[in-house]
Amino acid sequence: MDDPSAERGELARSLRFIRGVNLALGGRRALLWHLNRWSKRWPRGRPITLLDIGTGSADLPLAARRWATARGWDLRITAVDLHPTTLDLAREHIGAEEGITLVQADALRLDESYAPGAFDYTHAGMFLHHLGQDNVIRCLRMMHRLARAGVIWNDLLRSRLSLVLLAPLLIGQPRMVRHDAAASVRAGFTRAEALAAARAAGIADGRLRSFAVGRFTVVSEKPGAWD
Repeated sequence: MDDPSAERGELARSLRFIRGVNLALGGRRALLWHLNRWSKRWPRGRPITLLDIGTGSADLPLAARRWATARGWDLRITAVDLHPTTLDLAREHIGAEEGITLVQADALRLDESYAPGAFDYTHAGMFLHHLGQDNVIRCLRMMHRLARAGVIWNDLLRSRLSLVLLAPLLIGQPRMVRHDAAASVRAGFTRAEALAAARAAGIADGRLRSFAVGRFTVVSEKPGAWD
């Protein structure tokens, strides 16, 4: 999926599979659960801003935007991805939905474009497992710096059970989906690894929560953000 020469049809099928995984295995629920909890302290009368890193087809921003709109919140999301074809497919997926801005950018260099605290929240969903350890820490540190109120790292828990449960979902899927899905689970994180990476990035208060099988979040809230 990260290959710039990936064929558009295969990439579209891979992104469709990821949307199904996010819906069925807890990725969407994880993001909305944290936003719902935090929204109890949001002020009325001003937009709430969210940066989504490695957005793929922007299915999680779309779900978050619709969730917020239904509750009277103006959630404005900047959704970033490096792959131009992925962003084209994201535009098709979100359609005419307002409040989501798609940006082509290198996720590891966003602090060159945005100031510290530029967004209320930063979120990365199933993205950091694509990076090497040093870049995982670098990205988390940057997410923490760009967030004024809180950080959500939403990713895959590595375990044998996750691989076993993944197998039936891959039946009949194209080669790219089968390869990338299995590779992603193997590249996921244990609970200890996720918390260690957060601490190394300076997120000392990071709290880990499991969602469904094979999905976790590490979140951090900055005290006094809504005082």
